Amino acid sequence: MPSRSNERLVLLITSLASFLTPFMSSSVNVALPAIGREFSVSAVALGWVATSFLLAAAVGLVPIGRLADLRGRRRVFTTGLVVYTAGSFLCALAPSHLVLIAFRVVQGSGGAMIFGTATALLTSTFPASGRGRALGWNVASVYTGLSLGPFLGGILTQNLGWRSLFLTNVPLGVVILSLALWGMKEEKVEPQGASFDAPGALIYGAGLVALMIGFSTLPRLRSFFLLLSGIVGLVAFALRQMRAQSPLLDLRLFLRNRTLTLSNLAALINYSATAAVGFLLSLYLQYNRLLGPQAAGLVLVTQPVLQALLSPVAGRLSDRVQPRVVASIGMSMTVVGLALFAFLSAESPLVLVVLNLAWLGVSFALFSSPNTNAVMSAVDRRAYGVAAGTLATMRTLGQMFSLGIAMLLFSVFIGDAAIGPANALRFLTAARVACGIFSALCLVGVFASCARGNVPNR
Repeated sequence: MPSRSNERLVLLITSLASFLTPFMSSSVNVALPAIGREFSVSAVALGWVATSFLLAAAVGLVPIGRLADLRGRRRVFTTGLVVYTAGSFLCALAPSHLVLIAFRVVQGSGGAMIFGTATALLTSTFPASGRGRALGWNVASVYTGLSLGPFLGGILTQNLGWRSLFLTNVPLGVVILSLALWGMKEEKVEPQGASFDAPGALIYGAGLVALMIGFSTLPRLRSFFLLLSGIVGLVAFALRQMRAQSPLLDLRLFLRNRTLTLSNLAALINYSATAAVGFLLSLYLQYNRLLGPQAAGLVLVTQPVLQALLSPVAGRLSDRVQPRVVASIGMSMTVVGLALFAFLSAESPLVLVVLNLAWLGVSFALFSSPNTNAVMSAVDRRAYGVAAGTLATMRTLGQMFSLGIAMLLFSVFIGDAAIGPANALRFLTAARVACGIFSALCLVGVFASCARGNVPNR
């Protein structure tokens, strides 16, 4: 049984690490117009600055979760901190948007190693009776990163340029790496003799990449070929995993565990419906409302601040009430908030935008940590790494597809042009349609969340 001091240390390290990637993502959203101006790129190309990070993370999460169970979670976690910190430094030096996208892939690979293992490390350290509370604090650190990202990102971009955002991650990464190497114990939960399915990892990664590139470049003819190739690749991966003696992802675990399956599905739908909202609102505030990065960041900070404040409360609540109840209420509230943003106009009062962001902040808090608690409580200790990796994959895939929907709508309504005063209204139309789609999608997620069943030992 881990000591209380060790529990607190692991919570501190994993929470600091969980702060890094959302801080980066939310601050980059605010800096996208500045990056677009420097490199003179289209709206779709600008979207890939955000999406490339998520795609690299999604490709790596499932293999990394399995590798962590086989080789040790601390080892994978600390390696991820090194890769992520190096990628952040390289992004700050990027001479073009293509090089920046390539270095974002490096950064995303390191990010996958961090948040593909952080939840598993935390879950294996805390007993079931205190797990929801610990996960709530961890989720709060994620939302603290999301909170500070727009605020600090806007200040840094406006005064020091967008490259300063990436440089701020370097000393943070070094500090967290030092703490992990000094105070975190290694653990290995898989028996000797289990193997890593490298061919399966390659098939999985190739399928995801083809699917995402095809989806984001619709309606071009080659996009349909890429979509088909991606679907075939993922089906081939699933068939391989069903037959493998030591699978990368044990799909049989999902077939016999409804709570695990529907909790992951709820996470996928929730993030697919919500992740692009900050991205779209950042562009809306700067292009349609003509706010600077700093002012836009102050508006956007409303949502994640409330998420950060309420996530520990929601996590503690899910230790006492079935997580599906709390999470389903949160997702139902999200449907309403997204529907309201579907009626956004260039004249909408900013106070209403802030109030709706606050509403979404409360709803996201009620969903996230209880849903995480449901996933991790639905499996035994041997599967913590795979469960954490799968949940992180659902989150990352959801974020990726959310941005993919936004980029698809950019292609339809704006084309290859850069966002600017000449097409600000066309961008606004695309953003409103996106929010309408997201609201409908989230409504479907409510049913998945309600149907998941109860977690054991309540």
